Amino acid sequence: MAGFDYDLFVIGAGSGGVRASRVAAAHGARVAVAEEYRVGGTCVIRGCVPKKLLVYGAHFAEDLADARRFGWDVPQCAFDWKTLRDNVLAEVDRLEGAYGDTLANHKVELIRERAVLTGPNEIRLAGGRTVTARIILIATGATPVVPSFPGAEHGITSNEAFHLDSVPKRVVIAGAGYIANEFAGIFHQFGAHVTLVNRSDVILRGYDETIRDRLLTISMMKGIDYRFHVRFDRIEKREGGGLTVHMEGCDAIEADTVMYAIGRKPNTEGLGLDTAGVEVDDKGAVVVDADNKSTCDSVYAVGDVTNRVQLTPVAIREGQAFADTLFGDKPTRVDYENIPSAVFSHPPLAGVGMTEGQARNRLGSVRTYLSDFRPMKNVLAGRNERALYKLVVNAETDEVVGLHMIGPDAPEILQAAAIAVKAKLKKADFDQVVALHPTMAEELVLMR
Repeated sequence: MAGFDYDLFVIGAGSGGVRASRVAAAHGARVAVAEEYRVGGTCVIRGCVPKKLLVYGAHFAEDLADARRFGWDVPQCAFDWKTLRDNVLAEVDRLEGAYGDTLANHKVELIRERAVLTGPNEIRLAGGRTVTARIILIATGATPVVPSFPGAEHGITSNEAFHLDSVPKRVVIAGAGYIANEFAGIFHQFGAHVTLVNRSDVILRGYDETIRDRLLTISMMKGIDYRFHVRFDRIEKREGGGLTVHMEGCDAIEADTVMYAIGRKPNTEGLGLDTAGVEVDDKGAVVVDADNKSTCDSVYAVGDVTNRVQLTPVAIREGQAFADTLFGDKPTRVDYENIPSAVFSHPPLAGVGMTEGQARNRLGSVRTYLSDFRPMKNVLAGRNERALYKLVVNAETDEVVGLHMIGPDAPEILQAAAIAVKAKLKKADFDQVVALHPTMAEELVLMR
C-alpha cells in the first residue's frame, strides 16, 4: 500500500461513492474522492430529494381544496413557484454541505475536479495532477438520455426542471417511467396542462399492471393527457416564444416546455476506462461481478453506473458492501431480491416482490387478494379517487411473494410491509394480525 498515494480513490461523490468513501476511511484506509460537479450526486442535488420536496409542495393544491370540506375557511390561495424553487435549492445547498462535512469528519480528502483513469492504478485530475491508488471505485452514476431529432435542443431534462424561471402553462413530457409520471403530477398540480407522450401504451413498465392502470385512470380523470404509440419528429421554436412539437402518430402539440424523461444512461463517457481494461456493456454500464469488481482487478464500481438497480438505497448498500469487503475484512454482498420501490406520483404507488404477471409466469399457481376502497379522507373531501392494495400469494406455499399499492402514503406504508415480504411471511401471518383501525394500512390484514 505504501507505494500508492491512496488506498482507495473514488470517482464520484454521490450516494454510493460517499458511503464507500467514509466506510473505507473508518476502516483505516487512506481515501480520496473526486467530484467534478457537486457533492451528493443525483439524488441529493437534482433527483429524489428536491423532487420529493416539489411533490410535497404540489400536494398542497389538493390539500387546501380538501380543507374546506373539513370546515376550514381557506381563502383563494396563490402559488408562487419561485418561493418553492428557491427554498428547495437552499435545502439542496444545506445537504451538500452536510455531505461534505461527513467526508471531512471521516478524514476523506475531497478533490473538486474531474478525474479520469489513465491506467489500472492511476488517475489524472483536471488540474493536471496524476495520483495513484491501490483500488479505484467508479461511482459516477447516470445521466438523463436526450433523444436525437431536429429541434431536440429546445427540450429540457429533469436536471433543468428544478431551475425553471416559472411554471410553464403547457408541458409535454416524453416517457412513461417514474420520472415522467412524477413530474406530470407535479406540473399538473402547479396549474400546467400536461401531455405525456410515449412510444408504447405501457406506463411504469415493471410495476404491477393493476396498479399502474389505476394510476393511468386517476391521472386522466385529473386532466393529464396521454399520447401513446407516438414518436418525436421535430420541435420548432416559434417567434415570440412557445414550441410546436411535431410527432409521428398524433397531431402536433403546442407547448411552452418539453421535458425528456426517457431513461438514464450510465455516466462512463470519457472516463478512460479502456486504459485500465474495464469492460462496459452496450449501454455503457461498467460490467461488475457480485463483489462489485470490474474486469480490471483494481477497479470496482457501484451505483447507477453499473445499471443493475438504479435506486439510491441500492447504491448505498453497494458502497457499504464494497468498503466492508475490501477494507473491513467483512465480506458482504448485496441481496437484490425483494427491493421495494415507489413512484411519487399523484397519488403515489409502491411495490415489492413479484407482480401478478411475474408470479404466474414463475410459479404457475397464484392467488391474488385485492382491496379497492375510497380512503376516509377522500370520502369527506368529496374526492372520488380510490386506493388499491394487492397481495400476490404463492398458492402452493401461502407465501406472500408480492405486495403492490396505490393511494395516499402508499410508500410510507409499504416500507414496513416490505419486511414481511422479505421475510417470506405467509398470507396466514397477515390474517393473524389485528387491524389498526381506522387506517388505510389495515386493509393489508383484512383481505380475504
